[in-house]
Amino acid sequence: MSGQGHATHADALSYLSEPIEHIDITTLDVRPLIEQMSHMAFTARDLARASQIYDQMISDKSCMIVLCLAGSLISAGLKRVFVEMIRSNMVDVIVSTGANIVDQDFFESLGFRHYKASAELTSGMHDQRLRELGIDRIYDTLISEADLRTCDDTITQIADALEPGAYSSRQFIAQMGRYLDEQRPSEESGIVWECYRRDVPIFCPAFSDCSAGFGLVAHQASRNGAPAITIDSVRDFHELTRLKMSCGESGLFMIGGGVPKNFAQDVVVAADILGDAVPMHKYAIQVTVADARDGALSGSTLKEACSWGKVDTTFEQMVFAEATLAAPLIVGYGRHQRNWESRTARRLSRTLDQVIA
Repeated sequence: MSGQGHATHADALSYLSEPIEHIDITTLDVRPLIEQMSHMAFTARDLARASQIYDQMISDKSCMIVLCLAGSLISAGLKRVFVEMIRSNMVDVIVSTGANIVDQDFFESLGFRHYKASAELTSGMHDQRLRELGIDRIYDTLISEADLRTCDDTITQIADALEPGAYSSRQFIAQMGRYLDEQRPSEESGIVWECYRRDVPIFCPAFSDCSAGFGLVAHQASRNGAPAITIDSVRDFHELTRLKMSCGESGLFMIGGGVPKNFAQDVVVAADILGDAVPMHKYAIQVTVADARDGALSGSTLKEACSWGKVDTTFEQMVFAEATLAAPLIVGYGRHQRNWESRTARRLSRTLDQVIA
């Protein structure tokens, strides 16, 4: 994040004037569109099949649905899509980058916003000016550095109030949800708050790679060597593996790739190492723009994951599309199919609190 500049507050506000609005998938039934796309070719047909597989996940009452989030998604206007998934029992577990959960969702729940950047700013010609104004840019989205610092400070406050010790990211994010539930600084619900209220666990395997990292560094530095809060990523892995072992059948809905994708896939192997031969993930969907040819994980195919014993190939679909286009269509299809209405909330955070000492 950039340092603060010396320009006036009024100058900064002139850039932060048009907020990003979150798309509402409940207002438009996309099923006729998806049905027509299923008779097309290329990405349209892939997306239609992914929509049908996701609806099948929802209809399969034995399936634990894991949502993986990577890339800048909440800042781009997708928050309500994921909140609606949580409210409608269309997801049981979330594995995410820290940025989506802290810098973007928790940040907005504190009452802050992301803003549109003009085409001129998107060209990158004025990034030095943005730095001087204390404004950070995410492609065509802007965010106030001062607001982000407030988010960092809030993470520090939450850490300072906890008993020193090692916490999984899930446990710490639950405390963030508790803070929002008690403070209620924003009327609009977000992912962290909604998951806290519905006992949906959120894992951020690289939790420190976001504002949480800055806040926790400040927390530890203030202790001057005394016991402090730490985030135990191994505990994260163990907790999610235990969920796979207790639930059995599972499906992955992955937006982007990176650490969340690999983390969620790897629990099948981890369970085997712990002596439990759990089934591979029965369902798997990935929305990505990454290329498979460089061998990197984000673009690696789900069929490739089968060779590692992670993903079955019967109900898998790659959708090579940008998330802001594909996610509302896939989730909107499942939402309007309404099979979620007969799906019971699993409240897996409670399960973890019981099985993980």
